[in-house]
Amino acid sequence: MVLSEAKVINNILLLLAAVTMASCYGSSANNDGMSEASANIPAVEAVQARYGSLPLSERLSGTVIAQNQVDLYPEISGKLAQVHVQNGEAVQKGAPIVSLEDNQYQEQVDQAMATLRINRARLKQAQAQYQELEAQYKRTKQLSDQNLSSALEIETIEAQMSSAEADVELAEAQLEQSQSNLQEQKEILSRTVIRAPITGTVGQRNAEVGMQVSSGSRLFTIGDLGNLRVEVVLTEGMLDDVEIGQTARIYVGSGDNREIIEAELSRISPFLNNVTRSTEGEIDVSNDSKKLRPGMFVPVDILYGESRQATLIPTSALFTDPDTGEDGVYVATSLGTEIEPAEQVNADSPPPLTEPTDVEFQEVDVIAEGRFEVGIEGIDPGSWIVTVGQDLLTGSTLGQARVRTSSWERIMTLQGLQRQDLLQRVLDENQTTGSSSNP
Repeated sequence: MVLSEAKVINNILLLLAAVTMASCYGSSANNDGMSEASANIPAVEAVQARYGSLPLSERLSGTVIAQNQVDLYPEISGKLAQVHVQNGEAVQKGAPIVSLEDNQYQEQVDQAMATLRINRARLKQAQAQYQELEAQYKRTKQLSDQNLSSALEIETIEAQMSSAEADVELAEAQLEQSQSNLQEQKEILSRTVIRAPITGTVGQRNAEVGMQVSSGSRLFTIGDLGNLRVEVVLTEGMLDDVEIGQTARIYVGSGDNREIIEAELSRISPFLNNVTRSTEGEIDVSNDSKKLRPGMFVPVDILYGESRQATLIPTSALFTDPDTGEDGVYVATSLGTEIEPAEQVNADSPPPLTEPTDVEFQEVDVIAEGRFEVGIEGIDPGSWIVTVGQDLLTGSTLGQARVRTSSWERIMTLQGLQRQDLLQRVLDENQTTGSSSNP
């Protein structure tokens, strides 16, 4: 069995705790008058194995994105004349965000309006010319019917009418063109005011009065902060277990301020990247607590089922013997179910250790892995399993250890600590222990 990355990290962190614990316990033993031989026996920490099913999960890293999150860019070039909003301000759809200087574009509108008026006048002039020729044609036609006008005169007027009709059509086309140009110039003028495309909150301001901007200048980002989505990367192998609708746990903050937000996996893209062979999953989240922020990276657990019933032990209990390469656990074989777990460790007054007791390394088969627990075969429920200090037992010829019987909750808490939190705890305990030992 190959140990998971999570288990390896947990073992590294808990070994640090073991060094502190062993030092602390050794000092306590000597103070109580324990023999030197007994004091040399390693001090370890153990927890009682359980029986049950294991929640199966995939730990992923998620990126928080606002619903309808978009960057705002100007559609035209110009100098910023006014910024209407500030970072973090809520705006309604259509509200002005920034304004550009519009003198140049206003002049273009005025010119387009003047051209429109000229073309209207030209159309009226062409229509009047045509109407005059049409009236002349009617008079000439009447005279021709009375043989008072020649056919040549009729033909000449008809030719003139055809030319006048073409002038009218040309003037109408020029009028339509000028109307279209005026509408275009008004549209460009309206673009000098950049408005909110959605109702949301603005941020990431990059706009100052007097700046020269173009269509490539990002001014603000806007999005709906009340409704967010968390995007996670799913590998090809995960798609066999992970499905839409499964529970997702999103972890926000750390320590006492940590909050767990539960949601469902909303969508999975059906297309995998040709290079990475991965795809994206999306989790829609209501941001009622306002603790999530767009751009945050958050741990996400996708719960995809439960294992079959088995013996459960903490992930940190799994250990690889460096001499043999075998994977297994150390079992305190002489401790029974009547032993009560000790309370939380206090560096100034550590709880009592057991008398030297036999410990034995036993191979196990892992049948299911969760984040902090694993389901195994080969160990009976109720057995006391060493979770801290396994490295102190490696290569020992005594086959014994002094055991502090810890609660399951303590081990889960240790495993849940971030690396920096545990290191700080170890440093604090070392400092406390060192201070108490000085005369």
